[in-house]
Amino acid sequence: MSAASNLSSEDQFLCSICLDVFTDPVSTPCGHNFCKNCINEHWNTSDRCQCPMCKEGFNTRPDLRVNTLFSEMVAQFRQSAQQKTSSSEQQESKPGEVPCDVCTGTKLKALKSCLVCLVSYCETHLEPHLTMSGLKRHQLIDPVENLEDRMCTKHDKPLELFCKTDQTCVCMLCPVLDHKMHEFVPLKEEYEGKKVELKKTEAEIQQMIQKRRLKIQEIKHSVDLSEEDADREIAEGVQVFTDLKESVERGLNELIKTIEEKQKMTKKQAEDSIKELEQEISELKKRSTEVEKLSHSEDHLHLLQSFPSLTAAPSLKDWTKVSVAPSYEETVRRAVVQLEETLSREMKKLLAEAELKRIQKFAVDVTLDPDTAHPKLILSDDGKQVKHGNVMKNLQNNPERFNFFNCVLGKQSFFSGRFYFEVQVKGKTVWDLGVARESINRKGFIRLSPQNGYWTIGLRNGNKYKAVEDDHVLLSLKSRPQKVGVFVDYEEGLVSFYDVDAAALIYSFTGCSFTEKLFPFFFVNYGGKNTTPLIISPVNQTV
Repeated sequence: MSAASNLSSEDQFLCSICLDVFTDPVSTPCGHNFCKNCINEHWNTSDRCQCPMCKEGFNTRPDLRVNTLFSEMVAQFRQSAQQKTSSSEQQESKPGEVPCDVCTGTKLKALKSCLVCLVSYCETHLEPHLTMSGLKRHQLIDPVENLEDRMCTKHDKPLELFCKTDQTCVCMLCPVLDHKMHEFVPLKEEYEGKKVELKKTEAEIQQMIQKRRLKIQEIKHSVDLSEEDADREIAEGVQVFTDLKESVERGLNELIKTIEEKQKMTKKQAEDSIKELEQEISELKKRSTEVEKLSHSEDHLHLLQSFPSLTAAPSLKDWTKVSVAPSYEETVRRAVVQLEETLSREMKKLLAEAELKRIQKFAVDVTLDPDTAHPKLILSDDGKQVKHGNVMKNLQNNPERFNFFNCVLGKQSFFSGRFYFEVQVKGKTVWDLGVARESINRKGFIRLSPQNGYWTIGLRNGNKYKAVEDDHVLLSLKSRPQKVGVFVDYEEGLVSFYDVDAAALIYSFTGCSFTEKLFPFFFVNYGGKNTTPLIISPVNQTV
């Protein structure tokens, strides 16, 4: 009976239209009660003016007035229900939470703050703002402390406008008294604009975090490569010094020590950089959290006052030019130079062999591209040999093909890193070898030079070796190369040529600036004893 009685008691305080507790209840002539707004909206959208409950019609629309006695009963019921809910759900405010300004004794946690009353309310004390028509027009926000900061210090009025000229929040009197001729917008309008900027700022911060994470990966990868280089150089140094007499062992130990210390310094530099990057990421994450929290704030003033500090460019290090990539390539060479003069010749020989071994590790598989070959050239089926055929074949003159000089390119192209290949020139009296950039002119007369996109060396008349710079550079070689190695370091801007059998450097182009793909280049001229083919040879790394 008690449960049924309570249910019946609660139902009589619910509007049959909105099914919620009455707000401003009014009675129709037929005796039924409705919320004032509910019954008026019902009649505004209905063709007939009748009671929604009993369907009794009215010839003229009744003049409805609030039922004062019933309205007081509804208010008591609402307050009783609020107190029941509050007693079971409301919590005492904790440190860092905004307390209710009305509570005496134990301060409950505030549910909302009123920008008109400048008071924070718990759920119980907030009830009048939810039920009384005069208070329902007040602006409520999530609870905040120091509500007095939301008042103009000069005019003691709420801060409701934003002065775009001075970039500050002002009250309604400020435009008239202190900010004449300035540009103003409502706080909400400026708030919405700043929220958009905050989202952009948050995205930029996330991008900076991602860049730094990628930089960490790059540095870690550099450390791995550095360790590999160090191990390789140490091994080659050991091999060089092992072949020498006991007198050079001190040099070997010094070499290892130098490389290991350099690697230790590299690793330390990498660890310091990673630590610094992780610190910046931590700071950026903290800044991102603050920005995200602020971007979800409904507190217009707090957002606008905090916006400048959070959107200002953070003081961060420029990592774009920071790298950890030490070079060990000359370590062995510098150590050998310090050895006794009596061992100089042997050391140079061993170094040359070691250098060739090093670059031979960058060997690539090169085959000739028939689509680029001059019609008089004959290519082997495996694409490894080319010779002059003295007969013009009927081939399509496609854009890639050379049509004047007897040239051909390799199929493979290279846009970064290092690569190496070897070509047998034994028995030939005229040839050119090297690399060429993708955009070279392949039609008509061609002048081989770096300016025109060719980095080559060659042989003329069986005994004149030349490097083709802007002007030909004649080369003085101790022996006639039978096999020529071509090495390119794209990033370093280096193209070097080696006599493979003698393990000797022939010539190097340095300081080159590569911006395109590079292709292996071959020139084969006709004539008598020059019918021997150029042969792309497999690289033997046991020289």
